[in-house]
Amino acid sequence: MNVLLAFLTSLTLASVSGIWIVPWLRKLKFGATILEDGPAWHASKQGTPIMGGLIFILSTTAATLLFAIPDMMKGDFTALLILFPALAFGAIGAFDDLVKVTKKRNKGLTALQKFILQLAVSALFLVGMRLAGFSDGSLPIPFTGFTAKLPWFLFLILGVIFITGTDNATNLTDGVDGLLAGMTLPIMIFFVLAGFFLRFGEGRGALAVPAAALAGGLIGFLIYNFHPAKVFMGDTGSLFIGGFFAALGFAAGNPLILVIAGLLYYWETLSVMLQVGYFKISHGKRIFKMAPFHHHLEKSGWSEIKIFIVFTLVTALLSAAAWFAV
Repeated sequence: MNVLLAFLTSLTLASVSGIWIVPWLRKLKFGATILEDGPAWHASKQGTPIMGGLIFILSTTAATLLFAIPDMMKGDFTALLILFPALAFGAIGAFDDLVKVTKKRNKGLTALQKFILQLAVSALFLVGMRLAGFSDGSLPIPFTGFTAKLPWFLFLILGVIFITGTDNATNLTDGVDGLLAGMTLPIMIFFVLAGFFLRFGEGRGALAVPAAALAGGLIGFLIYNFHPAKVFMGDTGSLFIGGFFAALGFAAGNPLILVIAGLLYYWETLSVMLQVGYFKISHGKRIFKMAPFHHHLEKSGWSEIKIFIVFTLVTALLSAAAWFAV
């Protein structure tokens, strides 16, 4: 019942709060600055309010804290462990967005500044997981039933890199109206069901409440973010989602499941790496018309709505595959 209530509460809060948050952001003139080298048709998005991620961040946090109380009273603080990196990454994103809107430029924090902050948050999260008894270096390998046991220090280093990479992957994916919110929704449904039916084992049921809260928040947010978007989530929202997503995987004790469910996130990042790498070694040639990959599809004639539908459906199939990989 708490899972359903968390979903409905977050959905309601996000749906209603957007009525005030979107005009508030517009009044503050927190508008997006569109890259000159981006798709030409994105120029019409200039000035659309950013930092709209606040809509689902506030609703998710409130619903999670409210309906995770029974678990916390039993000494299970999984919900807080999941919220910590998500909110911390969201704060990094919010600062980045504020720099963009105050300086009237597309780039906020430098890549190095953002990277260092993300590494620090990731390390603190994993150490907290260790102290809470959630992480001992075990690494289940999907589809095999085999669990590798890594030395804790190695697990920490790899985990920090993986979480930071995941956070940046969701950030890169957020480039088409509704895309990141739509793709994340089936993944959250997967974690709700996996947590509710204890697919990750006894004691992992507390995952369902925060996942349900974010699912509800994202649906409420899509009212304002679906094409044509009235508001963008900004780095505030995309980095929050990345932290939340990564935290769920580690709290489930199965971080590699993230690669299956969130495969398109990582493909978006890989498309950028391939594009940049090939451009350098070929002295100016490109693999894609534009990177990340969703922009390549746009330049190939795909509409934003088509990209949203296809990517969301593919992610739903990947999330179903993740169910059998646990």
